[in-house]
Amino acid sequence: MLELAILGLLQEAPMHGYELRKELTAKLGAIRAAISYGSLYPTLRRLQAAGWIAEASETPATVEEVPALTSRRGRVVYKITAEGKERFAQLIAQAGPETYDDTGFGVHFAFFARTDQATRLRILEGRRRKIEERREGLRDVLGRAAERLDAYTLELQRHGLDACEREVRWLEELIANERSGRAPTVPQPGTAGGRRDNDSPPPPGETRKERP
Repeated sequence: MLELAILGLLQEAPMHGYELRKELTAKLGAIRAAISYGSLYPTLRRLQAAGWIAEASETPATVEEVPALTSRRGRVVYKITAEGKERFAQLIAQAGPETYDDTGFGVHFAFFARTDQATRLRILEGRRRKIEERREGLRDVLGRAAERLDAYTLELQRHGLDACEREVRWLEELIANERSGRAPTVPQPGTAGGRRDNDSPPPPGETRKERP
């Protein structure tokens, strides 16, 4: 997954190691904790040895943003090669079980804009099946063992079930969009799904308006 993320980012522009780490954090959001940054530089060396990336001769303007104490390896600028672009195309076209797991799905979803529609749909449907299985497992635990669980463990199980149900609804909406050819709605600040949620707090400085 880290290989896919690095190649995808280098498609946008050459980057030094420090900037790659920063962009990975921004691109992957909540799933970034599942990727070890200790493996970033070993992965860069492996990709370079495979001929998928190379050291760039040009220095991007962002090199000035690198902290003064950053090591030399963090200052090396990398660019993707033609072979690397082919490798990225192979990785982004995969839609097997590994793309349904939390980390695999998150990384692939981060590059959905460069993924063809059929592959996006297969990944979304596979992810929905996986979360539905997880949801049913939690329902089973709550149905059979609720009386034996303490209040905090029970609350944790309910929280997990609620998260699964919300993700299934989200996935169903994305799948419907893909089948109809619509892009996901980009929500505005203080909105849910592009619409203001009356149950959510209003933006700072704005009072809630009651619905008619």
